[in-house]
Amino acid sequence: MAISVNIYYSGKDGNAKKFAEEMESSGTAAAIRAEDGNERYEYFFPKNDPETVLLIDVWKDQKAIDVHHASPMMEKISALRNKYDLHMKVERYISDEGGVPNSDEKFIRS
Repeated sequence: MAISVNIYYSGKDGNAKKFAEEMESSGTAAAIRAEDGNERYEYFFPKNDPETVLLIDVWKDQKAIDVHHASPMMEKISALRNKYDLHMKVERYISDEGGVPNSDEKFIRS
């Protein structure tokens, strides 16, 4: 069971993109990817909203997320969010270990 957290960071004047770039260039994103239980940490830029960045953050389980949230890494992330005056919308999904339902298989191209 993996837990996916989609975080939409929104700001003004390109600040969301600057935030993502600094997360990468400072090594903070790489350090998060190296944390035990992190399975994915990747930024995306929606074509229809240049002031938003989507982070897809996937963890092995809730325990891994709890350890991450209790780490000093969260202080770094919070400081950067404040620096760029970002607001967030969060979605959370738990993976379906059963795979793709049969009714959906015809729409999936492997």
